Amino acid sequence: MTGTTGDNRTVAHGRVVVGVNDSPTGLAALRFAASEAALRRAELHVVCAWSIPGGHTAHGTVPGPLRDACLDEARETLERVAGEVMPPPPEVPCVLAVGEPPAARALIEASNEADLVVVGSRGRGSLAGLLLGSVCNEVVHHAHCPVVVVGPGDEVGNEPHDQQREEQS
Repeated sequence: MTGTTGDNRTVAHGRVVVGVNDSPTGLAALRFAASEAALRRAELHVVCAWSIPGGHTAHGTVPGPLRDACLDEARETLERVAGEVMPPPPEVPCVLAVGEPPAARALIEASNEADLVVVGSRGRGSLAGLLLGSVCNEVVHHAHCPVVVVGPGDEVGNEPHDQQREEQS
């Protein structure tokens, strides 16, 4: 499902969206999304949504200096993570975007114009590794396109689509 017209025809957007942070699953999600975007010959839209330290304010507004600091930190994280995973020049066209909180809302909004959304799960081992994080859970249930959840042990390289991509080269 990539979107439909009034007469139920599918509309391809040519975009893969991925939510990233600097966690191991965030990095794995970016690797998977970059591989998938290359396979689909789609644009990769990398989103890092910033969060408010210590939780949300009572009225949903963030004071200017705190907001600026959060935006700067998210931009730095986004650039560092993208640089680690995708050495220049990237195989696919790539857009880096800093999303407003909450992260799930930023990804759900981005899913309106995407063919696929990729997110990392919040696993850190044993039982926790079997649970989805809150952002992942929200995106899975409310995105407007298919969602891939990348777990802690999921690395690109063993999936059938990677083998197909190598054969196409």
